[in-house]
Amino acid sequence: MAKVATITLNTAYDLVGRLKRIELGEVNTVETLGLFPAGKGINVARVLNDLGIPVAVGGFLGEDNVGDFETLFKKENIEDKFQRVAGKTRINVKITETEADVTDLNFLGYQISREDWKKFTADSLIYCQQFDIVAVCGSLPRGVTPELFQAWLSELHEAGVKVVLDSSNAALTAGLKANPWLVKPNHRELEAWIGHPLNSIAEIVTAAKQLKAQGIANVVISMGANGSLWLNDDKVIQAQPAKCENVVSTVGAGDSMVAGLIYGFVKGLSQQDTLAFASAVSAFAVSQSNVGISDQRLLDPILANVKITTIEG
Repeated sequence: MAKVATITLNTAYDLVGRLKRIELGEVNTVETLGLFPAGKGINVARVLNDLGIPVAVGGFLGEDNVGDFETLFKKENIEDKFQRVAGKTRINVKITETEADVTDLNFLGYQISREDWKKFTADSLIYCQQFDIVAVCGSLPRGVTPELFQAWLSELHEAGVKVVLDSSNAALTAGLKANPWLVKPNHRELEAWIGHPLNSIAEIVTAAKQLKAQGIANVVISMGANGSLWLNDDKVIQAQPAKCENVVSTVGAGDSMVAGLIYGFVKGLSQQDTLAFASAVSAFAVSQSNVGISDQRLLDPILANVKITTIEG
């Protein structure tokens, strides 16, 4: 079986809550859904682990509040390659409004020193070559510039590591220049990269082709309720899952999709079956407050209703 690792440079505790609608400037009573040791790469690893794919996790953790992460890794039997650094891992507050989208309040956490980064890049370049797929997920912590991030990803690329990149903003822009093997921006992130609104599937496909032309083998665009697109050398396909009637929280839906894509690669599924499975995993994620799959059979009715369409190819 292919070996998988995830890297989370800017880990976080996710404080997840829900209310009908945020009233700015007022006292809001929020239903607490949970406080979870998280970060995008850790979320991906948890879903893969639930799907029976052994996975290692790496990146940075603040040594002052590392306990819940270590407990999670031990409980789930996830290989821990995280580098501990001075300070605390941050807290992200994620509020789901039942009548609107998720609002993220992402706080600042630990500061990565030059020595921290030098040690991480040296160590990770060695251990990442032991894995068949490495998912690099999330934002950049303080002290890690987009330029440093790009240089590190370029080293991984030159070493032959298959990198799955799932990030946003400056980290995504810099990371795309390092030609990762697969990228998964969402619709908004693709618009930010291309520099103008994308108002139709055709426009999204055109923009994604420009992204792929840089030398990226697989471009997957997540589009929320409109499903997802996948462009590779063979074809362009679209997945459309059935509408979820019971949305608890969209936190972790994108991470779950990344895990589903990696699962498909590990299991040798076709492009169509891989995207259908990833779409089902993502759709399932919004029905719960935390990431993970307690029973893979729960995916079957969702997977049966995913529609796959070939757009080109």
